[in-house]
Amino acid sequence: MDPGFLIFSVKKPIVSDNQDMESSKQPAPGNVPLEYSWHRLEDLRPDLLYDLLAMREAIFVVEQNCIYQELDGLDKVAWHLLVRQGVDVIACLRVLPPPAGKAGVRIGRVAVARKWRKQGVALAMMKLAIEKAGLDYPANDIRLSAQTYLRGFYRSLGFRVCGKEFLEDGIPHVPMQLDAGSA
Repeated sequence: MDPGFLIFSVKKPIVSDNQDMESSKQPAPGNVPLEYSWHRLEDLRPDLLYDLLAMREAIFVVEQNCIYQELDGLDKVAWHLLVRQGVDVIACLRVLPPPAGKAGVRIGRVAVARKWRKQGVALAMMKLAIEKAGLDYPANDIRLSAQTYLRGFYRSLGFRVCGKEFLEDGIPHVPMQLDAGSA
């Protein structure tokens, strides 16, 4: 087994009892299981790292037609949640610890491959990310920059808009926050 993660199974929508949240398998369309697994950058096998970065680039740079430096140095301190179907990475996100001397965990780089959208993958990932942030960084708010059109999705998870809309790389975003203890 890859030392970067452990596996556990869930047959219902992901609601963990916190026994072991390193990874899970959830039935996918067609009964092909999806594997959700947490990784540190240094523990990722080269093929998984390549697939993670290729998927993020395909979505954030190519699909969104947004030329920017996708590798920002923050991956080195993040926890990465990968969702795989077999050997294919089909979704990901990262959880960043609070910056030194500050409060607030950040969730970012939430990406789901086009053919897997609107099938509950992002919802399952966000629930796992909120749970991880609460366990690893208790008493910290969780923050994210949501693309404006997705604010309703994040509101459904308990996030609230906490600032004015802004453009990031030409795409409208809103800052959102889930207050500590409200998850």
